[in-house]
Formats: sequence, C-alpha cells, structure tokens
Amino acid sequence: MTAYEFYWVNPLKGYELLGVLPERRKNPERITEKSVMGWVERVYGNKLVNKDFYFIQVTINEYTGKIFRSTPDFLVKK
Repeated sequence: MTAYEFYWVNPLKGYELLGVLPERRKNPERITEKSVMGWVERVYGNKLVNKDFYFIQVTINEYTGKIFRSTPDFLVKK
C-alpha cells in the first residue's frame, strides 16, 4: 500500500514526523503534490503550510505493517 510520511523541520529539534497518510485513491491522475499537501492543511491548519515541511512516499506491507522507504536517487550508484 502506498502512503506518505509528513515531516516538519523544527528549528530546535530537527526533523519531526507529523503523520502518515495512506493513499486510498484508485485514480492516479487525482494524486498530485498539491492534493497530498492539502491533507496537512486540513489537519494542522495553515500554520505549517509553506514552512520547512515535506513528505516522502513510502510503501507499507499490508501483512506486516512494516514501512519500506526507497533509496533517494542521489544515493543510488549508477
């Protein structure tokens, strides 16, 4: 299952995990960066939007619940 992990860069504590949002939409055309970021605004309000905030796409194993994070492109040897 595809999901998104949302992080905020706290100036005092560093990176903080805000939450995980499982992707439920079946139509991939509806999945955009703006639509994913809209979740944060709905949950946390406007105070975090346009801050040091980002998300990464992860895969959750449906049987074990373990999260798989792919290796960023810049770390992959070519």
